[in-house]
Order: sequence, then C-alpha cells, then structure tokens
Amino acid sequence: MAIKKIKKLGIANRGEVAFRIHVAAQELGIPTVLLHSEADIQSKAYRMCDETVCIGASPTSESYLNINRVIQGALSKGCDAIHPGFGFLSENAEFAQKCLDAGIQFVGPKPQAIQMMGDKISARQCAIQSGVPVVPGYDGEDQSQETLLKEAKKIGFPLIIKASNGGGGRGLKISKSEADFFDQLSSAKRESKSAFGSDKVFLEKYLDHAKHIEFQVFGDISGKVFHLYDRECSVQRRHQKIIEEAISPSLTKETRQKMADCAVKVAQEVGYISAGTVEFIYQDHEFYFMEMNTRLQVEHPVTECVTGLDLVKAQLKCAQGETLGWRQEDIKPHGHSIECRLYAEDPYQGGIPSVGLIGSCSFPEGPGRRFEVGFEKGDTITSFYDSMIAKVIVWDETREKTIDKMIKTLQSTVVFGLQTNIPYLIEILNHPEFRSGEMTTQFISKYFADALRPIELSEDEKAFAKLASQMSASSSAADPQAQNVNSPWSSYWRGI
Repeated sequence: MAIKKIKKLGIANRGEVAFRIHVAAQELGIPTVLLHSEADIQSKAYRMCDETVCIGASPTSESYLNINRVIQGALSKGCDAIHPGFGFLSENAEFAQKCLDAGIQFVGPKPQAIQMMGDKISARQCAIQSGVPVVPGYDGEDQSQETLLKEAKKIGFPLIIKASNGGGGRGLKISKSEADFFDQLSSAKRESKSAFGSDKVFLEKYLDHAKHIEFQVFGDISGKVFHLYDRECSVQRRHQKIIEEAISPSLTKETRQKMADCAVKVAQEVGYISAGTVEFIYQDHEFYFMEMNTRLQVEHPVTECVTGLDLVKAQLKCAQGETLGWRQEDIKPHGHSIECRLYAEDPYQGGIPSVGLIGSCSFPEGPGRRFEVGFEKGDTITSFYDSMIAKVIVWDETREKTIDKMIKTLQSTVVFGLQTNIPYLIEILNHPEFRSGEMTTQFISKYFADALRPIELSEDEKAFAKLASQMSASSSAADPQAQNVNSPWSSYWRGI
C-alpha cells in the first residue's frame, strides 16, 4: 500500500477527544478542521483547530449524526480524511463507506469490519469461529416469543436480553425470572428499535459477579494485529464506565496471555486495521467474549500511559498507509495508570447534569498527571450532549501509588460555576473494595446506588463561605457578564 499523506483532517467530534485528535494531527504536521454543531463554538477544540465549519444545529440528529452534513462540511474545507473520534458516527459502517465514496479517507477500520463487529450477533459468531469462548446463550434468527422463551429456559434465569445492534447499555435488559421475561423482552425490543432501528435481540446467561476487562488491539496495514494489554473497566454506572485503569489488577500472567491471544484472533478474523477494543467479562477465573468496539476508546489514555504508544498518531499513520514498525515483544506495560471521567453533575442529587457556564477551571499539573480537557473558563456545558468536562489521567509505579496520586490530583482540581462528580470519584477511589481491586460490575449498584450525603460544613467554613459569597456578589454587580455564572459560593463549588 502506497503512502498517501493526509493533507487536511476533518474531526467529526467534539469535546476533549476533538482536541486530542487535533494535537496528534498537529504533531504529524496535518492541518485540522473541526466539524462542529452550533452549540460547540464555545469549546477548546473550536478555538484550537486550524479551521472550523458548522455542520448543523445543536441536536445530534442535525449535526454529528447527520452523515451527509458531516461529509459535505469536510468537502467544503478540502479535507481528504475524517477522524470520527468515539461515539456519534465512529462505528457506523455506512458513514465509513460514504466517506470512501466521497474520496475521503476514513480514519478507522474498513466498513466491512465495522459492519461485522457492530452487529453483536455476527460478532459473537465471529468469536465462536475463532475459538474464543462466549457466554452461553441464544443468537438464532427465530425471534418469536415462543422460541425466545424456550431458549431462555434452557439458559436459565437470570439472563440478559441484548439488542443485536446495541451499545452503551441501550437495549439491554435483565430478566430475573420467567415471570418478568416478556416484559423485559418487550422493553429491550422497543428500546433497540428506537435507538438502533432494529428490534433483533439475543440472550446470554447473566453473570452476577463478573468483571469487565478489555484488550486494546491495533491492526497494522501489513496485516499484523498487536495487543496493547488490558484495561479494567468494572466501575460502571448504568453500563457507563466511570473509572478505568491499565492494567487489570485481577489477571494472572497466564490468563492475561490467553485473553490477549483471543483478542488478537478475533481482530484477525475480520482483517482488522486501526485501533479497536475486544471486551470480555471475567468471572470465577473464566473469561468470555462480550463484544468488539471498532473505534478509539474513551479510556485509551491509560493504555498510552503504560505502553508509551500514541494510539491516535498510530491511527493517522495507518490511514496514510504507513506501517507502524512495532514488534509485539517490544510492547510491555510499565507501571499503572487510572483515568477518571470528570462530569458536570451533582453527586448529592444522584448525578443529575449540572449545565451552564464554567466560571473557571484549574488542573494541577505534575509528573505523571495528564488532563484531556474539552471545555475551559467561559465555555458552556449544554444539555444537548454528554456533560463530560475532561478526563483526568494519572500514572505511577504501582496501583496503590496511582490511586493515591489520583485522589490528590482530584482534590486539587478546581471547577467554578458548575457542580462536578469529583467527590463521587474520590469516594469510589477510597472504597476498600476498589483499593483491593476486587470490584465487579455490581460495585456501583452495591455501594453507590444512592446520592452522596451532603457535606457538613464547620462554623468557620460557613463563615468563610458567607464572606466569599458577599465578595462574589459584589464582584458580579460590577461585571454584568459575571451575573450569568452560577455563584460558586452559594452551594457546592469545589470537589473536596
């Protein structure tokens, strides 16, 4: 494959990942164009990318999920490649194909691989063909209620009903017994039809104390598939990851190697190129293939921290037709890394989003600390999208030291104007089960199902807050623009 340098890269995403992609492209000397919605003119990526073009209104259906608008926006600025980031159209085979049809290089795997692994049933069958263990279940074509119930009884309750085209926990329901099976089945089909356009489902045995462990893989254009070791992602709220780490504290050397070999087999089966993630569930020293994500992962920085590799630059080089020059035996994990997703939400009210203007942000720089920031002072967190402000990533020599460093880093992180989940993250990091590494995917529902208890302020702290509030009110009166900022002193203002 001849090398074809990317002349201009369109970034079809937003927030911290858009800026992350811009930085990688910049280091390779590739100019960038941010393809953004109307709402995202107040973001770090908007200010930093070389060019910008608005592709539509704030609702995702009118901008980030609109294939024609994304492609037309890229063409209008002369882009010859598009990086989709994660979410939105990143795992849409039709989008990848239409990019190619328009003469635009899609930075990611081939459309055929996306199609194969995007369908959970065909992905499961691909794993079976590769000799990779899967959870006992039913993935047949007969979707009648009678057949599904018959197969459910064979599998045994509780079980999971999953949307064939699902992802991010949508279209996923747990049936605890035959009595609730049809209700959960109807709910899963309805949600799947609404979110993914298909109500096809499959059934799997429910594992009630499993861990979520995934392997980063990367397919080179030479046909080689590498594994970049594993990530532990068991800390999840409603199937959404909150804290991730590399490598998992739960695997033995032998099990890790077996899982890595399986991940590579799955990727090889579909001729995979670029970055991807093979996800497993792990329980009672057994592992099972769950799915493959055919894109860059939100938590890719922890893998980069322990391997020293830049996955986004590798993706761009791969899209240009360059070989990576990697050797599997040279890729070894070093130290430990943890990522926390910093959201604008109220941990004292069950995590409801805290939208509005960011008064100010301060991230404590230091050795082994990395901040992927999407929004800064003066930007607005809107209700149109995910409320993530930034990702906080730390690295240290051991897991224990890394946990301690993350707590200190979060304690020194300041966000004015909005409430954040920092107290929630610190509570998790300090929990004995997290410290021991024994947490499972049930961890959040078991220990953090309810909102955090409000902070009890001392009399001195109350007096300080009152004084600061008066000073802030006085400052706001002098500055009309500041009146639109939520007062940081009237309620919660800092993640401590």
